[in-house]
Amino acid sequence: MGLQITLVVFLWRGLYSHTSSQSGLDRGQAVSFAVLAVLATRLRGLDRSASRDTVFSHVNYGTIIYWFLRPLPPRRYYALRALGDQAYGLAWFLAGYLACRAAGVLDPPASAGAAAAFLASLLLGQAVLYQLTLLTDLLCFWTVQNGSTLEMIQFAQNLLSGAYAPLWYFPGWFIALGTFLPFQSTLNTPLSLYIGRIGLSSVPRELAFQVAWAVSLGLLTRLLWHRAARRVTSQGG
Repeated sequence: MGLQITLVVFLWRGLYSHTSSQSGLDRGQAVSFAVLAVLATRLRGLDRSASRDTVFSHVNYGTIIYWFLRPLPPRRYYALRALGDQAYGLAWFLAGYLACRAAGVLDPPASAGAAAAFLASLLLGQAVLYQLTLLTDLLCFWTVQNGSTLEMIQFAQNLLSGAYAPLWYFPGWFIALGTFLPFQSTLNTPLSLYIGRIGLSSVPRELAFQVAWAVSLGLLTRLLWHRAARRVTSQGG
């Protein structure tokens, strides 16, 4: 993570070497956005693919049945597991944030109000990201092989959320498209509030947008959990 932050700092400082402002962002805002985007990837928690502890692996090997045989409902187990992963990621995020502030590569929030809005938006963004991740995992119950689908969704998530670059640098039609999708709520919105690219007057609208997506996706994934349970069969159990 340290190497990645160093690279993005030099990259964005280099891009601003001949200009003071671009797409409404100055160099400090652009660097801070990029650094926070790297740190925010730690909030996604652990990578369970190596240990084959993903939903895809469990469905592929048939061990997903144990999730439905436990006294704890699978939906609650998944949520508690994700909560633990994100708590672990949060510790890394905070440590990285303090280190970057001390090193001078990350500016403070634009204002006290921006800091409060950022924290609220970040929590809601993680709720939306959780539902998107869960929705992707639940697709495993209806597909035989979905490795490529997972990669495509992950790429779309990174691109449309601002993980690769702030959405403010993209064409107007691309930004307009992003407003109708939930991805920007996970990252671009909270980081834009932090650096002051989104003003405080727009905070209620942005937070309401995030809440709407979190609730809508939550209802959808709840329905899919019930449908998925019907597709799981225990032979002799």
